[in-house]
Parts: sequence; structure tokens; C-alpha cells
Amino acid sequence: MLVQQILSSKAVEGVLTLHSDAHVKEAAAIMSDRRIGTIVISDDDGGTPMGILSERDIVREIGRQGPECLSKSVKDIMTRDPVTCTPADSSDAVLSRMTEGRFRHMPVIEGDRMIGLISIGDVVKARLAELSMEKNALEGMIMGH
Repeated sequence: MLVQQILSSKAVEGVLTLHSDAHVKEAAAIMSDRRIGTIVISDDDGGTPMGILSERDIVREIGRQGPECLSKSVKDIMTRDPVTCTPADSSDAVLSRMTEGRFRHMPVIEGDRMIGLISIGDVVKARLAELSMEKNALEGMIMGH
């Protein structure tokens, strides 16, 4: 399955972005309100990801500095230069890069613009659906349907 197919099956289109000067406290509130685990950091109109701020980034900084890190700018603690993929990448390749890099979200870039964000959950869900269809097709072949 291709990344483009995964993106088209997602219920929510687009990517939530936040300016790099926003405070970590604001980012944490947005993540909590929307029940999401990451925000892409972008200083333009959301077309170019500068970084990603994840729950892990925030927890790591709270562990290092305590709650005063919540008043810092997201650019101070975000993961810079996120690994990206294209709509033509395979789900297996994306899953492999996420697993090797130990991260759960990947911006999707087409040309020089970000067109989406996929999570490891999106990829696993798509792979499970693919396996289910293969299983049903094989069962149909065995039963002569």
C-alpha cells in the first residue's frame, strides 16, 4: 500500500501546525484538547515542516528542566528536521523508517510542500486492512469462489 492511499483513507485532512515561537504550554494544551500526540512546527503557511513537537519531547524536557520548560518556545525543544516521506512511498518502507528511527509521525511531502501527516497507527491500520483482504481472497480461492 502507498502513503497516498493511507492519506486518502484518513478521516481528517490537512496537518495541524504551530509557529516556532509558540510556547510549549500552548502546544501541550492543543495536543490535550485535540487528543493528538504531535504538532508539526512550521513558520510559513504550514507548507514546510521545520520540526515536530511530540509528547515525548515535552516529557523529556519536563524531566530535564521541570515545569519551567512549558514557558519556552517550541523551537527550543522540538525535534528538528523531521524525517519525511512522499505519497509514492510504500507503507512498508515508512513503517521500517519509523521503527528504526523510533518515532511515530512522519510528514508527507509532495514537491516542496507538506500535504499530510501519517502516524505509525495509520500505517499499521492500513497494513491490517491489506492483510485482511489478502486473507479473504485466499480463503475464497481455496473454497472455489
